[in-house]
Amino acid sequence: MFEFQQFIAFIIGLTIMTMGFWLMIFLISFVLYWATGGAIDLMKENKAKKKA
Repeated sequence: MFEFQQFIAFIIGLTIMTMGFWLMIFLISFVLYWATGGAIDLMKENKAKKKA
């Protein structure tokens, strides 16, 4: 059977991997939000330049 230290190490490792996974998901969604907003802003600026 597993010892208590192995169990604690497994729980800590699982926690770190889970936190890393959710941080990666958050950062990817933030970068996509930033890139989409920047592209829309650039399109609006180009459209305003063409009108002027």
